[in-house]
Amino acid sequence: MKSRGAAVLSDLELLMAIIGSGVGGHDVTQISRNIKRLLNKHGIDIPRAELEQIPGLGEAKISELLAAFELARRHLIQPDNLIIDSPDKVADQLTDIRNKKQEYFVVLTLDGANRLISKRVISIGTLTASLVHPREVFAEAITDRAAAIIVAHNHPSGDLTPSPADHEVTQRLTESGKLLGITLTDHVIVTKEEFRSIV
Repeated sequence: MKSRGAAVLSDLELLMAIIGSGVGGHDVTQISRNIKRLLNKHGIDIPRAELEQIPGLGEAKISELLAAFELARRHLIQPDNLIIDSPDKVADQLTDIRNKKQEYFVVLTLDGANRLISKRVISIGTLTASLVHPREVFAEAITDRAAAIIVAHNHPSGDLTPSPADHEVTQRLTESGKLLGITLTDHVIVTKEEFRSIV
């Protein structure tokens, strides 16, 4: 987390960072998996009573989790009706990566009505390239039960021209999505001032 930032961690790894260490012989990984199952079931509206049923999760840590969920609810959660159906709406979600000095590869997962489910940074690359594999792109989409995904990345150089690697990644993700039943709707490139769809 210190070297690459929290955005590249999986949901499970983020939960492990919050929980810290296991309690009373209960492994932190298993505690985090149990919380993740509740997140998949309830979102951030997990009832306290269900958290209290997780072995090794004490009252203090439960309070920390509920406080974090409440902050997310107040300040970070997108409206339920946010529909992403055009490249400009995709670009609106990417303001946080436009000025990055490395390439950030982002996946937006969508439901069947193109409503945004989640946005995640999948990889952070070098000055000129990001490395991404279909398994990382589709892993969370499967967890989200997404009907479609949109991928995006920034070009720190300021040049919107897609590279051969950009086209290759788009093709690989399109083919992988067909096998999984998850449509790749768009691939958007952004710079500080502009954006471009390459699908």
